[in-house]
Amino acid sequence: MLTDKKFKIIPIYVLLIAAGYQECLAQTNNDAIMMNKHQFCNGISYAYSTWTSYWEGTLKRTNENLGRVTTQELMYMPNYGITDNLNVMAAVPYVWTHASAGTLHGLSGFQDFSIDVKWRPLKTDLGPGKFSLFLVGGLSTPITNYVIDFLPMSIGLGSTNLLGRAIVHYQIGKFFVRGSGAYIWRSNVKLDRTAYFTTEQHNTNEVEMPDLAVFNGSLGYHYKYIIAEAMVDNNTTLGGFDMRRNDGPFPSNRMNSTAITAHVKYTFPFYTHVSIDAVGSQVVGGRNVGQATSFMIGAYYVFSFKSGQNSSSQKK
Repeated sequence: MLTDKKFKIIPIYVLLIAAGYQECLAQTNNDAIMMNKHQFCNGISYAYSTWTSYWEGTLKRTNENLGRVTTQELMYMPNYGITDNLNVMAAVPYVWTHASAGTLHGLSGFQDFSIDVKWRPLKTDLGPGKFSLFLVGGLSTPITNYVIDFLPMSIGLGSTNLLGRAIVHYQIGKFFVRGSGAYIWRSNVKLDRTAYFTTEQHNTNEVEMPDLAVFNGSLGYHYKYIIAEAMVDNNTTLGGFDMRRNDGPFPSNRMNSTAITAHVKYTFPFYTHVSIDAVGSQVVGGRNVGQATSFMIGAYYVFSFKSGQNSSSQKK
């Protein structure tokens, strides 16, 4: 029953947004694109995620007291090239939720601020193509005191997160393959009550949040003004417990999911400062998450702080 982010994101909005870590699809912490030195890219994206079926543990079901649950998000994303091989990017999302049936009312507000440092330590010829290695470190933390103990209507899980990611990218001509793995450490969170029950009674308001492992694989095409790729995303909670029968979700539930995603990025050839992104994602397997269908569209503008530099160029 978990709603839409990543876990900001990345790319799989259902888990990432609720888990408090986002990934966008314009130069992100999970792609092989780098802004050049002194370039600044910023833009706004809109994401929409919806589901009626969810996994209660491993049992797939629906709930007439919820109907269709939707999560929407507007996110501002700046990205700056300190050098050609070192970028800093951030994200600030505003999220709102809604259930079409029952008495649960949706919530809305600013969620978690995230910042990532992306470094490319290696780029070399390898066989007929080019190989690149990227390392990413990130931090996200809530920027408002939103309610976390009201899933699936909550806009986030309220933890402060540290991310470490490694990305390998190999391109031959116009085609590429990419893989990445990330570990996300999450801080404990505090509820607005003095006791709660998981698999046992806890006479405290503090909840220990399990960490996360995130994996992504991608096959794609990149030539001049267009990038098109198909991805598989897997998110695994390293601990936690299953939802109880006919109970609501809890922040420290085990929330696992696998999704297939399609992504297209297009840069306008007649005005190369501007690009647009479109993403579609479908959760195909999970545990304590909604079987969500998600869409995202974003528009981004690149300019340079260094005179005479082509603002549209982005290094692969």
